[in-house]
Amino acid sequence: WNQTWIWVGHICQIPNPGDFFRFDYGPESILVVRNREGIVSAFLNLCRHRGSRVCVESSGNKSVFSCPYHAWTYDLDGQLRMAKEMATCFDKKTHGLLKVHLKIFQGLIFICTAQDPPDINKAIEMLSPLTLPFRLERLKIANQKSYLVSANWKLAVENYMECYHCAAAHKEYSRSHSLKDPASITSDLMTSLYDASKMAGLSNTNVSINGVEVEDYDMDVYFARYPLYSGYQTGSENGEILAPLLGDLKRPFGGANDLQLGIQNNFLIYSDYVVGYRFIPFSVKSTDMQVVWYVHQDAKEGRDYNKNDISWLWHLTSLDDERIINTNQEGINSFHFVPGPLSEMEWGIRAFYISYLRALGVRSGFS
Repeated sequence: WNQTWIWVGHICQIPNPGDFFRFDYGPESILVVRNREGIVSAFLNLCRHRGSRVCVESSGNKSVFSCPYHAWTYDLDGQLRMAKEMATCFDKKTHGLLKVHLKIFQGLIFICTAQDPPDINKAIEMLSPLTLPFRLERLKIANQKSYLVSANWKLAVENYMECYHCAAAHKEYSRSHSLKDPASITSDLMTSLYDASKMAGLSNTNVSINGVEVEDYDMDVYFARYPLYSGYQTGSENGEILAPLLGDLKRPFGGANDLQLGIQNNFLIYSDYVVGYRFIPFSVKSTDMQVVWYVHQDAKEGRDYNKNDISWLWHLTSLDDERIINTNQEGINSFHFVPGPLSEMEWGIRAFYISYLRALGVRSGFS
């Protein structure tokens, strides 16, 4: 987790100078802050004196950060502003908050705590023309939920990376999403998606980035558009659009876009809303599945969308996943468990294994 880029939030959470939010995972805590000049930075939420958390609030607006232990005070740019009763030789300039790497991709905020982070720029360069029409920087949070599972975070990621289980486990999802059965993605269905995408104003109507592992840089990237079944324009109960169209779309395109940027950061883009998934470890067998729903920044709740309708599909799907992942962990706890071969529909898990082992500096035997 300290050697990869992690999606932590969106710029809509910190529109004003002094705005901040906290992102925690495992033993780490990160502060994402917009300073007085409007620059967004990220710091370890770690006092340089005795190691206390500097900030205990989850979000808000501050002029400074003051440690609740001994009142060491830090400016919004992380510099130490005050530390009382220190020796005359004490240098405040060398005791600022520890800065972590930060990258903003079309409004989505990513951080990495590694000294030498993986190269994310080439991945962004590949994805940018594909996601540009959706104007991800013009989003706001419609809803967010957490689903705590008693399992290792890697099991949660594995579950997300395959749809081999979808037909059996996700009846609501399977009514509308063709990924549950690759054989159902006929040429007619793809032609319909192509035509609808073109009419919606998507120039890259039939393009995808399927090379999950790209050898010449240390970043995993994936983008693919697939069709929804006839009668469904988005991920909704009745197939109808739930919110104003995103970005520059002229009409719904009748499909969904899967987006992955880094091995832990997953997004699903419909015509009218975006779903972001992350799997946050609290301990070896405790993981928080965090789901965030985004809509167009100008959409008004109660007038343009209902957050319960927006959340309906992926809330039910996440409840299913919560049950599945818990049961999976219970099973593999057995001393007699030996993993079986992966199906052809589980290629995403194979890619995840390669990525994970590579992050540990281990060459895998997977192909």
